[in-house]
Amino acid sequence: MHPRGSSDRVVQSMTFARRTVVCPRDSLVRRVVVIGGGISGLAAANRLLELHPALHLTLLEASGRLGGTLHTEERDGFLLERGPDSFISEKPEAVALAKRLGLESRLIETNSEHRRSFIVRGGRLRPVPEGFQLMAPSRIWPFLTSDIFSVRGKARMAADLVLPRRDAANGVADESLASFVRRRLGREALERMAQPMVGGIYTADPERLSLRATLPRFLDMEREHRSLILAMLRKTRAASGTSGARYSLFLSFDRGMEVLVRALGKCEVRLNTRVVAIERERGFKIKTQKEEPIFADAICLAVPAYVAALLLSNINPALASQLTRINYASTATINFAYHRDAIKHPLDGFGFVVPYVERRSLIACTFSSVKFPGRAPENHVLLRAFVGGALQPDMFALEESDMSGRVETDLRELLGVTSKPLFAEVSKWKNSMPQYEVGHLDRVAAIESELAQLPNLQLAGNAYRGAGIPDCIRSGETAAEGLINSLTA
Repeated sequence: MHPRGSSDRVVQSMTFARRTVVCPRDSLVRRVVVIGGGISGLAAANRLLELHPALHLTLLEASGRLGGTLHTEERDGFLLERGPDSFISEKPEAVALAKRLGLESRLIETNSEHRRSFIVRGGRLRPVPEGFQLMAPSRIWPFLTSDIFSVRGKARMAADLVLPRRDAANGVADESLASFVRRRLGREALERMAQPMVGGIYTADPERLSLRATLPRFLDMEREHRSLILAMLRKTRAASGTSGARYSLFLSFDRGMEVLVRALGKCEVRLNTRVVAIERERGFKIKTQKEEPIFADAICLAVPAYVAALLLSNINPALASQLTRINYASTATINFAYHRDAIKHPLDGFGFVVPYVERRSLIACTFSSVKFPGRAPENHVLLRAFVGGALQPDMFALEESDMSGRVETDLRELLGVTSKPLFAEVSKWKNSMPQYEVGHLDRVAAIESELAQLPNLQLAGNAYRGAGIPDCIRSGETAAEGLINSLTA
């Protein structure tokens, strides 16, 4: 990996999927600080050391552990995910990182049985029609026979086949999820499918969620095919009949997502070290709540946008102002453990989502012990409920016992639960979900324009160009490569 030569100035060249980074050996003494020990910061630190093993690298984390929302625990034979439980392999960054870390053998797919999900309507779990992809069908018969939509709702959705494309369907214009779905498919499609399925992923308000920033392919379908349903049908035929949710694309690790966290963080790590200010002095002067200042030649800020805004307010007020325009929502995860015979529902799927119009306490629920192996002891069940988000901040604001109790009541009604859980573990993640609101990509472009004036400083995280785990890894690795390029320019 390190070619040798007779020259005093040896050059190290490493080619990766994004670009080639060429680094002079004499730059290795530079000091770089990564602020934030979530998956984005860990990915950035790992990438920096991949490119420069001798780099003087320090990672500062405000809390007492690494991983951010990636947090796995074991209790009484159950494997609990307090945050995300999986990632999608269609985006390659997470799998590629796992392979480079020697974790490939520990990757697991979802169980091969019961690869479907449900939507709540009228207090009952109803299967998502086969071939239905987030907001539109790719197979006609399962859609027509589904009891999720009324006859009138189905007729309105079918009108998409004849509706013209929007004049502004130019591949650039943005639109909210709610506006787009109402316009193409009708109100019922929005309330009964798009809001819980898409809005639930981002814990967002569909009236404000940017489609261009989250699911641009649907805008592109309208531009290229006019009709979403026609586009889906054509795509299905081109894919030789594959359709619907591709559950085999979701991966995790045999002992949970924290397997990835434990394989990272191999640099100098300082936990319980909150950064309170950054100033321009001898490069960058980093002040923390408990130590002498740390001086760095370069910084990667892998923290929420609102934290980055506070830290950069003295360095670049315009950049800080742009960062404050990214709003956040809070969510909670509740793990419930049960005896299998305490639940009447067959649990013949991976979970369910709850439309906001149902007025329930939870956004969604994953049947964790069905979705992945090794999550619960034999004859037991592990459920994972999601609470809060942009539409239900009042639920997040509840005390943990009240929140858990309300969700228990809904699970009792929806799944036929006949006894109290063996235990319930609540994990609250305040201001953890950035809201990709209409115009988000323009905001990010403005942030990146201001950031270009600070070549030895990079931002990383889920607030910019993707909120999933692979997106966060890509963000951290891209930031690391940007720092290396600026330091060696």
